[in-house]
Amino acid sequence: MELWQVVLLSVVEGLTEFVPVSSTGHLILLSRLLGLKGPAVDAFLVVVQLGALLAAVVYYRKTIGETIVGIVQKRPAALLLFRNLILGSLPLLAVGYLLGKRIKAQLFAPLPVALALGVGGLLMLLIERHRRRHAATFESASALPPKQALTVGLCHLFALWPGTSRSLASMSGALIAGLPTKAAADYAFLLAIPTLGTATVYELLKERHTLLAEVGLFHMSVGLAVSFAVGWLVIAAFLRYLRGHGLGLLALYRVVLAAVVLWLRRF
Repeated sequence: MELWQVVLLSVVEGLTEFVPVSSTGHLILLSRLLGLKGPAVDAFLVVVQLGALLAAVVYYRKTIGETIVGIVQKRPAALLLFRNLILGSLPLLAVGYLLGKRIKAQLFAPLPVALALGVGGLLMLLIERHRRRHAATFESASALPPKQALTVGLCHLFALWPGTSRSLASMSGALIAGLPTKAAADYAFLLAIPTLGTATVYELLKERHTLLAEVGLFHMSVGLAVSFAVGWLVIAAFLRYLRGHGLGLLALYRVVLAAVVLWLRRF
């Protein structure tokens, strides 16, 4: 991989990781457009997400710090948030560990990504309709009962299909569970820390020799730095966007992109 390709992929990762349009789906489509394929490329597409994840850690550092202190001091709100983060992430981690190789082999390709983008876009329209018709039941993720938190975790499973979007799956589950849009986004971003963190670190350790040999330490470092910087900017911008807008425009973008990819496959 050349440096400009690493930078381009990393910018796209930062732009799409926290927006419900699927960063993995975009990276797969872009890498194939650039003619990049192989184990090292697929590993890089996973590991580069670590930069965006670190951006989420920095952005939510106050919440994370207060939660850690609250857990040590056994504060109820912190313990409930910690419990709900476990319930929201455990199904994805367990199934991802069991089926990770099959998912890479079968779904890291343009056609599965396009199908997931299109279906996910239509799902977003239904979720947006649900959000407008039903008032939020809970104010924050820590207020969710175990059943609703587990519902988020089960919805989160759909993120294993590249093109679906981890943030879409977790945000949809949170909205269905009864959270308002801003709180659902916060919960989805916090869920990225255990889920995305485990996946990226595992992939980095497993494929470290391949990545060092075919991508290189310098290129990897640049990619992580770029995805961190862009991701940090996007988190703040997306949360501001959600205060005055729904998910309709992003749903339309997903459907149009899916149609374009399916149309291009004809040639």
